Amino acid sequence: MSDLSLQDQLEAEALHNNEQLLNFKVRSKHIDWHMYVKPLRPRYAKPIYLKKQFNLLSNYNEQIDDSNRRELLLCHDMMGNYLEDRHFNSSKKFDDYRFYHWSGVDYFCYFSHHYVTIPPCGWINAAHKHGVRVLGTFITEGHTGDQLLHDVLASREMINNIVSAMVKLCKHYGFEGWLVNIECKVNSNDMENLYYFLDRLHLAIEDQISHGIVLWYDSIIETGQLLWQNELNAKNVRFLKSSHGMLINYSWTDKSLEVTRTLCERERAACQTIFFGIDIFGRGQIAKFHSKQTLARIAKQCFSVGIFAPAWTYETLQQYGYDIKHITGRNDVNEAFLQRNEKFWWSLWEHLATYPYHYLPFYTDFCLGSGRQVYVRGKIEILNETPFFNLSRQSLQPSVPLHELATRCYEDAFNGGSCLRIEQHDRTFRLFATDFKLQYNGLVCAYAYKLQERDGEFDCILRFCTDNNAHDCYLFLGDYYDTYSLYKGRCYVSPFKAKENEELLKDSVACPEIPISLSCDDLASANSNGWRVRYYVVAFDGPVHIKDAGVLYRKSTDAKDTAYLGAFYLNEFDVNAYNFSTASNFAYIPIYGKDLLN
Repeated sequence: MSDLSLQDQLEAEALHNNEQLLNFKVRSKHIDWHMYVKPLRPRYAKPIYLKKQFNLLSNYNEQIDDSNRRELLLCHDMMGNYLEDRHFNSSKKFDDYRFYHWSGVDYFCYFSHHYVTIPPCGWINAAHKHGVRVLGTFITEGHTGDQLLHDVLASREMINNIVSAMVKLCKHYGFEGWLVNIECKVNSNDMENLYYFLDRLHLAIEDQISHGIVLWYDSIIETGQLLWQNELNAKNVRFLKSSHGMLINYSWTDKSLEVTRTLCERERAACQTIFFGIDIFGRGQIAKFHSKQTLARIAKQCFSVGIFAPAWTYETLQQYGYDIKHITGRNDVNEAFLQRNEKFWWSLWEHLATYPYHYLPFYTDFCLGSGRQVYVRGKIEILNETPFFNLSRQSLQPSVPLHELATRCYEDAFNGGSCLRIEQHDRTFRLFATDFKLQYNGLVCAYAYKLQERDGEFDCILRFCTDNNAHDCYLFLGDYYDTYSLYKGRCYVSPFKAKENEELLKDSVACPEIPISLSCDDLASANSNGWRVRYYVVAFDGPVHIKDAGVLYRKSTDAKDTAYLGAFYLNEFDVNAYNFSTASNFAYIPIYGKDLLN
């Protein structure tokens, strides 16, 4: 098989009829998609509400339990979908729509108006890397959909076969389940078979797919009429009982919220299983850049939310004269989209639950899955100087929106297609909410940065606490003359001198994306286009818990530019396995002792 033929078969596609579905008529049927799809990374850390403190490196947050838990379903429907994002391999349209605020999302649905929508590999990989479950769409609408559904419900044997085929698609392509959207009238005689279909799909997905889920869209009622209720009530509650949750149509009112809460209490159904819809284009609700008002009403009642058409931030650029259909992308489109997108999600974030990162080693180069060119170790990769768009290449992303704090720079990068350009100075801000528990009492942190000496000073900062959360302390990882405690809870650490202990870097710290050859801060900038990498090695006198990672840029008064962050790396190590020389800048922090805390 030629490379071109293989690439064509790796493209995502929808299925349009039952024959295609039952006979598994997909071009990639002979391809092992597990070679291309990243497995779902489970989320073990509990989410938190950061409220208005999400842009600060602060210990203020609201803990989550069953009484206040809310979830977010993201329904992506952009111009029919299956655009440049359908490719497994890169397209050249680097400015295409990207989603990257995964820390606030529980489920991602690739939605289209085709009969069976199979999510593209890039979306699955980007979501899975961040622990987000992915859904396809099963939709019947109009005369064609009416006939397809009639054929499905003709017999229970047919239903069983359809369910088996839908489970097979999940297994083959590596996604977690389905949003079922029946938007056509159902014959009353077929209603029992419809319930049977939903029950069978629900149980089969739950039983055969790891972390499987089936959601139902509020559309028809118990009689089979197509009659959106915009709430949970006696006419549609049966569908909730046959699924994991329900997406409520977006034309709801405050009265709808009250009715739904009353019924949830009566049925002993968790409010978080009800997703009230917000169409970002504004159908039925206050939306667009004012979506926060609508989301706040949902959050007040502790329901989950279904955000529909988040690509509004991208699609509507054409109303302002931007060419969003340019074949290779445009810089003005990319910059305008990123600015609008950050502002939009920043406005919503205090009402969304944030999932902390909890896997070590942790590494990101901040690549969004696109770029004007590919950078490797600070320099443009000569063999790949063309623009690219491939969401499978998206790195782990900041936990919170960075509106007015940092921007995405596509003119430079350490690895991938972009880096962070720091806009906020003289005040710390959060990049990552974390839940890293160090088993061996030691950590190694490294970051790639670019900053002219005359332009100021730069620190990455870690907020950490003792194992019992009794004390809250901060590590300032910058360039200092010595390692010391300035006052209670703050430690200032100098870069580790790799030449003093090369074995530590080789054995315990090595990360292929941050090469050892760039580990010395005094490396000649010409070798890496001005990028430098700092390493820090820190030990504690007991177990610690890393809760946040952020930055602080102290900008000088005569600065000509700003600071750039190109990569961030964090790992743990066993402090008892190494003997450090006094000249290595190894830092010992007695967090349980009196030196630091007093």
